[in-house]
Amino acid sequence: MSDHCSPTFARLATEMGFSCRTEGGLVAFRNPFALENWTLPVLEVVVILGAVLTLVHAIRRLRRGDPTNLVLWLGATAYLFIIEPPLYFPAAFGISGHVDTMFAHNVFTVDFLWGRLPLYIVAIYPFMATLAFEIVRMLGVFRRYGVLIGAICVGFVHHAFYEIFDHLGPQLKWWEWSTGNSLNQPMFDSVPLSSVVVFAALWPMSLALFVQLFVGRHVDAGREFSGLQLVWRTIVIGILGSAGTGVLPIPATVFGANNITVRGWLYAAELVVLSVIAIPVLARQWLRIRQGDSEFRYSNQLVRGYAIVYLCAMALLWGTALPDFLNASNGWARNGGPVGNIWYTIACLVIAILCAAAAFVRPRARAQVSGAVPEAAAAAG
Repeated sequence: MSDHCSPTFARLATEMGFSCRTEGGLVAFRNPFALENWTLPVLEVVVILGAVLTLVHAIRRLRRGDPTNLVLWLGATAYLFIIEPPLYFPAAFGISGHVDTMFAHNVFTVDFLWGRLPLYIVAIYPFMATLAFEIVRMLGVFRRYGVLIGAICVGFVHHAFYEIFDHLGPQLKWWEWSTGNSLNQPMFDSVPLSSVVVFAALWPMSLALFVQLFVGRHVDAGREFSGLQLVWRTIVIGILGSAGTGVLPIPATVFGANNITVRGWLYAAELVVLSVIAIPVLARQWLRIRQGDSEFRYSNQLVRGYAIVYLCAMALLWGTALPDFLNASNGWARNGGPVGNIWYTIACLVIAILCAAAAFVRPRARAQVSGAVPEAAAAAG
């Protein structure tokens, strides 16, 4: 695959300790104990196990008549395969004159596409989307506020969970960004602001919007779908979700095309708008459920439990990386790569913990007397 080994990718790969000209093939396997550092296989286990468990749960829900989770899982995976290959091989897709290599992943235990695509990246899209979507769904946001507001809340929750991971990866050499690529500017410490906004918030918002629009709201209304109907809807969701990711950041990408500062402010403004909408909605729903809202009819024990597993794993990884972070020089860790923003990470961690805790909230006992459906009788997964 040396003919697709661009100079930028070759440089990034060399800096992370491997050669893109000799790396792997369509699929490559490695000894997990011989990777860059011990955090790589730990990350793989947490994310891949989460993806497998959420897929099994989605299949179980499908058998019970609710295909929403499976459509979400497959739609997120479809989005991955629509968006990422052109970023890995811009020359093969005829866009190298407009898009240079934006980043390179390090090599992990299982990799695809000549060292470009680790298995855990394939897994993290449906895994993280499921966490965010199900937390919002358990809080009854879609039922009370509709498709758009629910999707915005999914983007907000996903952003909180994702940025804990996003600001740690470069330091531990899970991947490396091409800071010389103008599309990655402006940078927010070690992370492009486009990643913070577009990939952490806007793409899950776009995906959730179309999942709920084409499937979720109909399931909530009691409609059943045939296999063929689900197939075409899933394909459409993957395509429209990808298109939405291009449409939603248009203010920043168009009006900030020739001005990095303007681009940065517009990206930040979009994130602020999402947050201003999502925070009061999520808080109100938490209070309504606490007070015995009768619309609280759905729970997902797997997501509740695994959200805690994920947050604990990220806290552990951050804790072990903290000494090098604190001793960083000029934004670079002593034994690693560029460091992220610790204060932003802490804020996202707090929000993620609150969102995960909200999924555990139970209606007060008096709500059962007034006719609310107890959680034990909910449509649990």
